[in-house]
Parts: sequence; C-alpha cells; structure tokens
Amino acid sequence: MIRTMQRRNLICGAAMAASLFSLVIGVSLVQRAATAEETMVEAPIFEVDPLWPKPLPNEALLGMTIGVSVDAEDNVWIVHRGAQTLNNNERGAELNPPVAICCRTAPPVIAFNPAGDVIHAWGGPGEGYEWPESMHGIHVDSKGNVWLGGNGAKDAQILKFTKDGKFVLQSGHYGKNAGSNDAENFGRVAQITIDPKTNEGFVADGYRNRRLAVIDPETGKIKRWWGAYGNKPDDTPQGPYNPAVAQQQFRNPVHCVALANDGLLYVCDRQHDRIQVFHTDGTFIKETFFARDTLASGSTWEVAFSKDPDQRFMYITDGQNERVRIVLRDTMQELTSFGRGGRQPSEFFGVHSIAVDSKGNIYTTETYEGKRVQKFVYKGIGKVRAGDQGVVWPKKSS
Repeated sequence: MIRTMQRRNLICGAAMAASLFSLVIGVSLVQRAATAEETMVEAPIFEVDPLWPKPLPNEALLGMTIGVSVDAEDNVWIVHRGAQTLNNNERGAELNPPVAICCRTAPPVIAFNPAGDVIHAWGGPGEGYEWPESMHGIHVDSKGNVWLGGNGAKDAQILKFTKDGKFVLQSGHYGKNAGSNDAENFGRVAQITIDPKTNEGFVADGYRNRRLAVIDPETGKIKRWWGAYGNKPDDTPQGPYNPAVAQQQFRNPVHCVALANDGLLYVCDRQHDRIQVFHTDGTFIKETFFARDTLASGSTWEVAFSKDPDQRFMYITDGQNERVRIVLRDTMQELTSFGRGGRQPSEFFGVHSIAVDSKGNIYTTETYEGKRVQKFVYKGIGKVRAGDQGVVWPKKSS
C-alpha cells in the first residue's frame, strides 16, 4: 500500500511539474512574442534582386564603383574606377601581351536600362577637358546631362557630358585648388546634384576642401559656398575625431549632397558620422548623428529619398558598418536598416552610393573590393524588424 501511494505521489508530482513547466514555457513564449511585436516598426520593405543587372558584355569588369544616379526613364547610371582599381590578374586579357582570355576593364560610365541591360558605356580622357585621376560621383540632371566629379590627389574639376558621352562643360581645373575658399576651383569633389527649379548646382566639395559649393550649371561658375553650420570654411587641421565633440567645421570628406522636393539640402559629413540640413542659401537647420562612435571611414556616406510626394523616408549608406539605414526624414529617427558585411546578394563590402527609381527601388554601389551595383526591390510599406534586418532575401512564393 505504501509503495502504491509513493508511486501515485510521484506520478502526481511529475504531472504537476510538467504542467508548471508548460505554463512557464507558455508565458515565456507569449512574452517573447510580445517583445518581438514591440520591436517591429512600419517602414519601407525591400528585397534584393540577385539577378540584376545582367552580366557586362565582353567579359568586362567593374572597379571600385563610386557613383549611381537614376534618370527620367529609370535608367541606372554608374561610374567606377576601372583599370585604376583592378589588378593584373583581373585585367589579363588587356595586358601586353595578354596573360589570359579574361578580362577587360569596363568603360568608366555605364548606364543600365530597367531590365539590367547595358545601354551606354563611355568615358576617359579626351579633347577639351581634363579627365579626373580618380572618379567620384555621378548625377544625371533633368535635362539629361551627365555630371561627374573627381577626387584624385590633384583633381579640382567637375565635368558635364551628354548621355552619349559628348563633352559639354568643365568647371575648375586640375591641380589648381587653392583651398576651401577658392572661387575658381574645387578640392576633390565627392558628389553633385542639380536643382531643376532654380537651375543651381550643389557640389559636395569634398575630399580636399570642406564645403558645400553652389554653381551655375550653364557656365560652371562658382556662386557661393559654406561649411558646417553655415560657417566660413576653415582648412585648419582638426586632429583625431572625438565623438563627444561636435566640430564646427566639416571633416574630409564632405561626401554627399542630396536635394529634397521641399528644397532642403542634406550634406554628409562622413567621418563626423553626421548629416547636416540646410536651406539652399546656406542657412543651417539641424544635424543628426548616426552610429556616432564609428571611426575610420565614418557612418554617413550618401543619402537618397523615398518616392512618395513628401519623401517621408530617407536612406543612408554606411560603408563602414555595411548597411543601408532607413530614417524618418522629418525627425531624422532611424527606424531600421538592412544589409551586412559580405560578398553575397544583400551583403556589402564598402556600400557607397545610393539612388532610387520612380517605383521606389533602391540601387547601391560598392567601393573597395565590393566593385558592383545591387538592386533592392521596393515591396511597399509594412512591419519590419526595428534596428537591423540583416540580409533581405526575396520571399519564397507559396
């Protein structure tokens, strides 16, 4: 009898323990689900398109790819450094004598149609202009002109071409830079954008200078300029970056300029991990830091905007932390990000430039050993994980 009662007590105790364990697990799962729900935010959703663009013709290769722009027909334009950043093993077919049947350097300027086919490919030294030592930045304006910058050691010029590669205009001259208050020349330009409403051009100037310069796109004449907070630029050495101190001058490089529909200018002070916002007359409005403790190449590389009329969201490439940040434009609050370091689709190695087409799709380029352009397909607004999404693979269809 005693043994029977002991056995019964053991069975009851085990059942109670199992019930209690199930209850604890159930509560834990509910809490975890609630926590997961709390970390979701409403934001644009993207999926990488691993099949875009199509392979380049003639076994051509890209070098460091350091500019992207989308024209009025949703053609995607890139600029890359080509032979400057490809090693001899990669360029085997174009060496003298050739060492292999692969490969050749692609022309510096390439345009893809929406399907990913190459429709334009040109660029390099020519009559009447000074081709940069090192390319940086591309912009196709509303009139179909293609603007290029250069950030080589002595590059102080920007160039304007037709879509077919016909030279139109040069502003500034190679080797002539006289500092951040030079009214004639630039200082290793990073990016250019043209305002079709006012017919003014804005130049992130740049890797040598510490300013945002404004030009007349028809003549190339520099009209005005300013530094951080709208201050007069000062080229005094700044010393190492201190995340605790908001510097009163830009740090090289002044890496991007983006113009929103409402006329606000967004300027990337890359190695200060910040974006400053201005009116087009140089009046400072506000600044926001992103991943402020990021050292080395910094966290704010380039900016693009969502395609809704209010441009509710902005996208920031961060080539040091290897992700694209999605930010509410009015408050500058970061909602989420996607991407991570690596070589596979939706991973990045030096994610550099960014542009958005009329459908809201994102295009990014990669510098250093990344050497490519990627497409991220816009899938609408919905709930995504806050903070960091990692890679954004296409969803499997049911």
